[in-house]
Amino acid sequence: MTAPQVVVHRDKELMAQAAAARLITKIVDAQAARGSASVVLTGGRNGNALLAALAASPARDAVDWARLDLWWGDERFLPSGDPERNETQAREALLDAVPVDPARVHAMPPSDGPLGNDADAAAEAYAQELAEAAGPEDHGPVPSFDVLMLGVGPDTHVASLFPGHPGVRETERTVVGVHGSPKPPPTRISLTLPAIRAAREVWLLAAGEDKAGAVAIALSGPGEIQAPAAGAHGRARTLWLLDRTAAAKLPPQLYPPSSP
Repeated sequence: MTAPQVVVHRDKELMAQAAAARLITKIVDAQAARGSASVVLTGGRNGNALLAALAASPARDAVDWARLDLWWGDERFLPSGDPERNETQAREALLDAVPVDPARVHAMPPSDGPLGNDADAAAEAYAQELAEAAGPEDHGPVPSFDVLMLGVGPDTHVASLFPGHPGVRETERTVVGVHGSPKPPPTRISLTLPAIRAAREVWLLAAGEDKAGAVAIALSGPGEIQAPAAGAHGRARTLWLLDRTAAAKLPPQLYPPSSP
């Protein structure tokens, strides 16, 4: 388990731009080192803002988009193309504007796909796709993602792992169907904490005063059942990317005063 690092930016716009620049650098470095890179995307306002900032960045052309695998941390179990799906929003924010290889864009199954309206079967299928993509060097049933990004909810949820729900207690499966989500829509698909922890780096994104309480709780050392964000960490690095309002309830010793 890696100790979390906290970076606080002046506002949410600067946070999105800085995170996008950081992600471009990480992808380029991974492609230089291993030939390809793998990233797990997150939805929500902060995840989509990051993707939009990346799309607007001149540096985006430094990425070899054909050698990038894209996965998702969770998905709303809705029909293909539904505007509430994380995949749909990611395509609008970034993916339709860059030359990604469609075969390397690993969207979670929709509710109108070949598996039908069965979230648990869809979760099993995505787990199988992850397992098939994992190599001997990954030492597990999912790839060693270079970066896995997560938005942090006001209740400390990450992906679609909500406090006290069964999914956050899962220790063996890598993907689960989520039923009765407290945040609509009620049915979702989510990576589990074991899958999240396979990533080399986990980045948690939070901006806005409505996230301040969740950030303070998650970084105060609670159990992951009560605060799922506390259980999200990378093998090499765990990075919390915040704006000042989301960091407002943190003790100042948790982050350097020179954070831009």
